[in-house]
Amino acid sequence: MATGYLEILRARHAARLLVGTLVGRLPNATAAIAILLFVRAEGGSYSLAGALVGVYGVANAVGQPVLGRLVDLRGQPSVQLPAAVLSGLAMAVFAFGGIGSLPLAYAAVAAAGLFTPPLEGGLRALWSSVLRKEEHVHTAYAMDAVAQEVMFTVGPLLVTLCVSLWSAQAALLVLNVVGVLGALSVVVSPPSRAWRSAPREAHWLGALRSAGLLALLAAFLFIGMALGSITVASVPYADDHGGDVVYGWLMAALGFGALVGGSVYGARQWAGEPARRLRVLVALLVVCYLPLMLMPDAVPMVALTALAGVFLAPAIACAFVLVDRHAPRGTVTEAFSWLVTTFTVGHSVGAGVAGPVVEEGGTLWGFALPGVAGGVSLLVLTATGRVLAAPGGGAVVAAGSENDPNRALEPRFSSGDRA
Repeated sequence: MATGYLEILRARHAARLLVGTLVGRLPNATAAIAILLFVRAEGGSYSLAGALVGVYGVANAVGQPVLGRLVDLRGQPSVQLPAAVLSGLAMAVFAFGGIGSLPLAYAAVAAAGLFTPPLEGGLRALWSSVLRKEEHVHTAYAMDAVAQEVMFTVGPLLVTLCVSLWSAQAALLVLNVVGVLGALSVVVSPPSRAWRSAPREAHWLGALRSAGLLALLAAFLFIGMALGSITVASVPYADDHGGDVVYGWLMAALGFGALVGGSVYGARQWAGEPARRLRVLVALLVVCYLPLMLMPDAVPMVALTALAGVFLAPAIACAFVLVDRHAPRGTVTEAFSWLVTTFTVGHSVGAGVAGPVVEEGGTLWGFALPGVAGGVSLLVLTATGRVLAAPGGGAVVAAGSENDPNRALEPRFSSGDRA
């Protein structure tokens, strides 16, 4: 596993693009936590915090596919960097304006989410031009999923560190400045400046004309809801068991669990159909959410939160394969952006629902939401199993060379399926 990842990172520009994308996505990855802590520091309620996180997520959901389509049409630098700057400025307005004027707070948070650059989808579109060999591209997908969990492990700790050393306001400002610098590092690189999407058929639905992609997005909406509810439910739990430090460790543990799970998953060969494997992974994810309702003391709760994240990265890595397979030609950035969008919307909806649930029913009911949402995701995957297993998923235009040049051959996997 380590040898395969090091081989990818030795490729020219690969490490720079991976690190730059992760740093550039830091504001988006930590937005929910940073907003929650900032609103609480300003004296706002959990419901207000959840609503603001929800607005950010909905705006992000609108912006990601739109910006992703613009990237496919106009290239990366002319879209990614201006979007990153506008998003950072909007979050600065929120940080300085606070919640004294709720219309301004909602508008600023919405703008920050709307202009979040689609760096994640952009990176996956770049891998084929940077690595050339298809087997290296597929290995990069697995490494990408694992590397994201490093960010989700470190990100919460950075937020709570900034809050502890300075303030919640400083956390918002620092993270967004760092995010702009990360986006800048990516877009000035030669691969980003040279990349162009494959020709695409003009269609107003874009990537969404693929039935397989729609089925996958529906399932990941509910996985996002599960994570969003954990983010909110963990706040009152931490208040009763040690405060912000405990909250930071809970969020970091969730990412660490996914990091471990993704690393193990990518280290071995898997036979069989990816759609079937995704159902198994989501079922295991649901099983690991249920123990959170026990709400033990801080140390065992951190361990249970890590367990809850173990099967997240494997599920995401498997989803990358299915997105790649079902995306119509010329829509690769948009298709991956839709996955990010759907996941973010689910996260925001979960946070928005968990706020009132926690206030009315208590923390226990907040931790019951992840199991319910994960169960619905499993039902969606089961109901759409044939669509996801079908080659190309019924897309109007089959996947082209930019996203699946050799029709889903997978490195290190004995069958013809990729994971």
